[in-house]
Amino acid sequence: MGEATVKSLEGRTAATPSPMQDGGGVRARLRAPRRPRIWFEILLIGVSYWTYSLIRNAVPEQKAQALRNADWIWQAEEALGLAFEQSVNHAVNSVTWLIVSMNYYYATLHFIVTIGVLVWLYRWQPGRYAASRTVLFATTGVALVGYYLYPLAPPRLMNGQSFVDTVLVHHTWGSMASGNLKNMSNQYAAMPSMHIGWSLWSGLIIFALATAPWARILGLLYPVATLVVIVATANHFWLDAVGGMICLAFGFAVSYFWYGSLPQGLPALVESARPVAQGGGGAGQTGSPPAEADRDPAAPAEKVGSGT
Repeated sequence: MGEATVKSLEGRTAATPSPMQDGGGVRARLRAPRRPRIWFEILLIGVSYWTYSLIRNAVPEQKAQALRNADWIWQAEEALGLAFEQSVNHAVNSVTWLIVSMNYYYATLHFIVTIGVLVWLYRWQPGRYAASRTVLFATTGVALVGYYLYPLAPPRLMNGQSFVDTVLVHHTWGSMASGNLKNMSNQYAAMPSMHIGWSLWSGLIIFALATAPWARILGLLYPVATLVVIVATANHFWLDAVGGMICLAFGFAVSYFWYGSLPQGLPALVESARPVAQGGGGAGQTGSPPAEADRDPAAPAEKVGSGT
């Protein structure tokens, strides 16, 4: 009498899971490395880049403010004794084959290498794919905040300076913000540089996860070459590159917070999800009754109905 035992219709004692334990289980399942699904990843990347481009280009250009910010950046670099962009721009522009190559580098490798690294992760490092992709997405997302809060003109659009717009001079299509394509992209979204953010992401992922020494070396050289290109083509200040690095650090922090590890700390391969046998109640159950050893020895014997 006075017994507060709750029984199911069959008379068995019903186990009520702890809300805290259940919540922890959900988080653990969401964080656990799993094999990515190709259709979902293609859709996610396509929608994400479309959203990124839409928001980036919808940010008010604020030309006057962007030019003032560019003047401030230039003066800050001069005060540091590191205002070298104009010298690099003029020197490389004098070598036609080199600057034309850099124009096409700027236009293409930004996408090709990033997508290539994602494909490589998907195919050969599936357990680390989601964490690495989270770094990239978080980096890109916080960059949009920078574009909105700090409009910045690239060096080639500054007033009173002699930077060369290498795309216009050499009639190449190395920038969406030059020539006939300039109306399709916000020209005053130079800070932070996602050319640096994405190339450094690619380089670090390759360096951390590749096994071939030559691949690891190329991974380190790629963001360095990208820095030279964005400066030589007068599309960015070197301080824009610093902004891209800060965004990438934020991306790694988000991924670490969610997965509890950097991508290289997760298993490279993951097992496919095991199908749940039919006939059971919850996930992972087989539907067979509990063994005698699993029963609570203090539980009352099974009875039909309720007893005292």
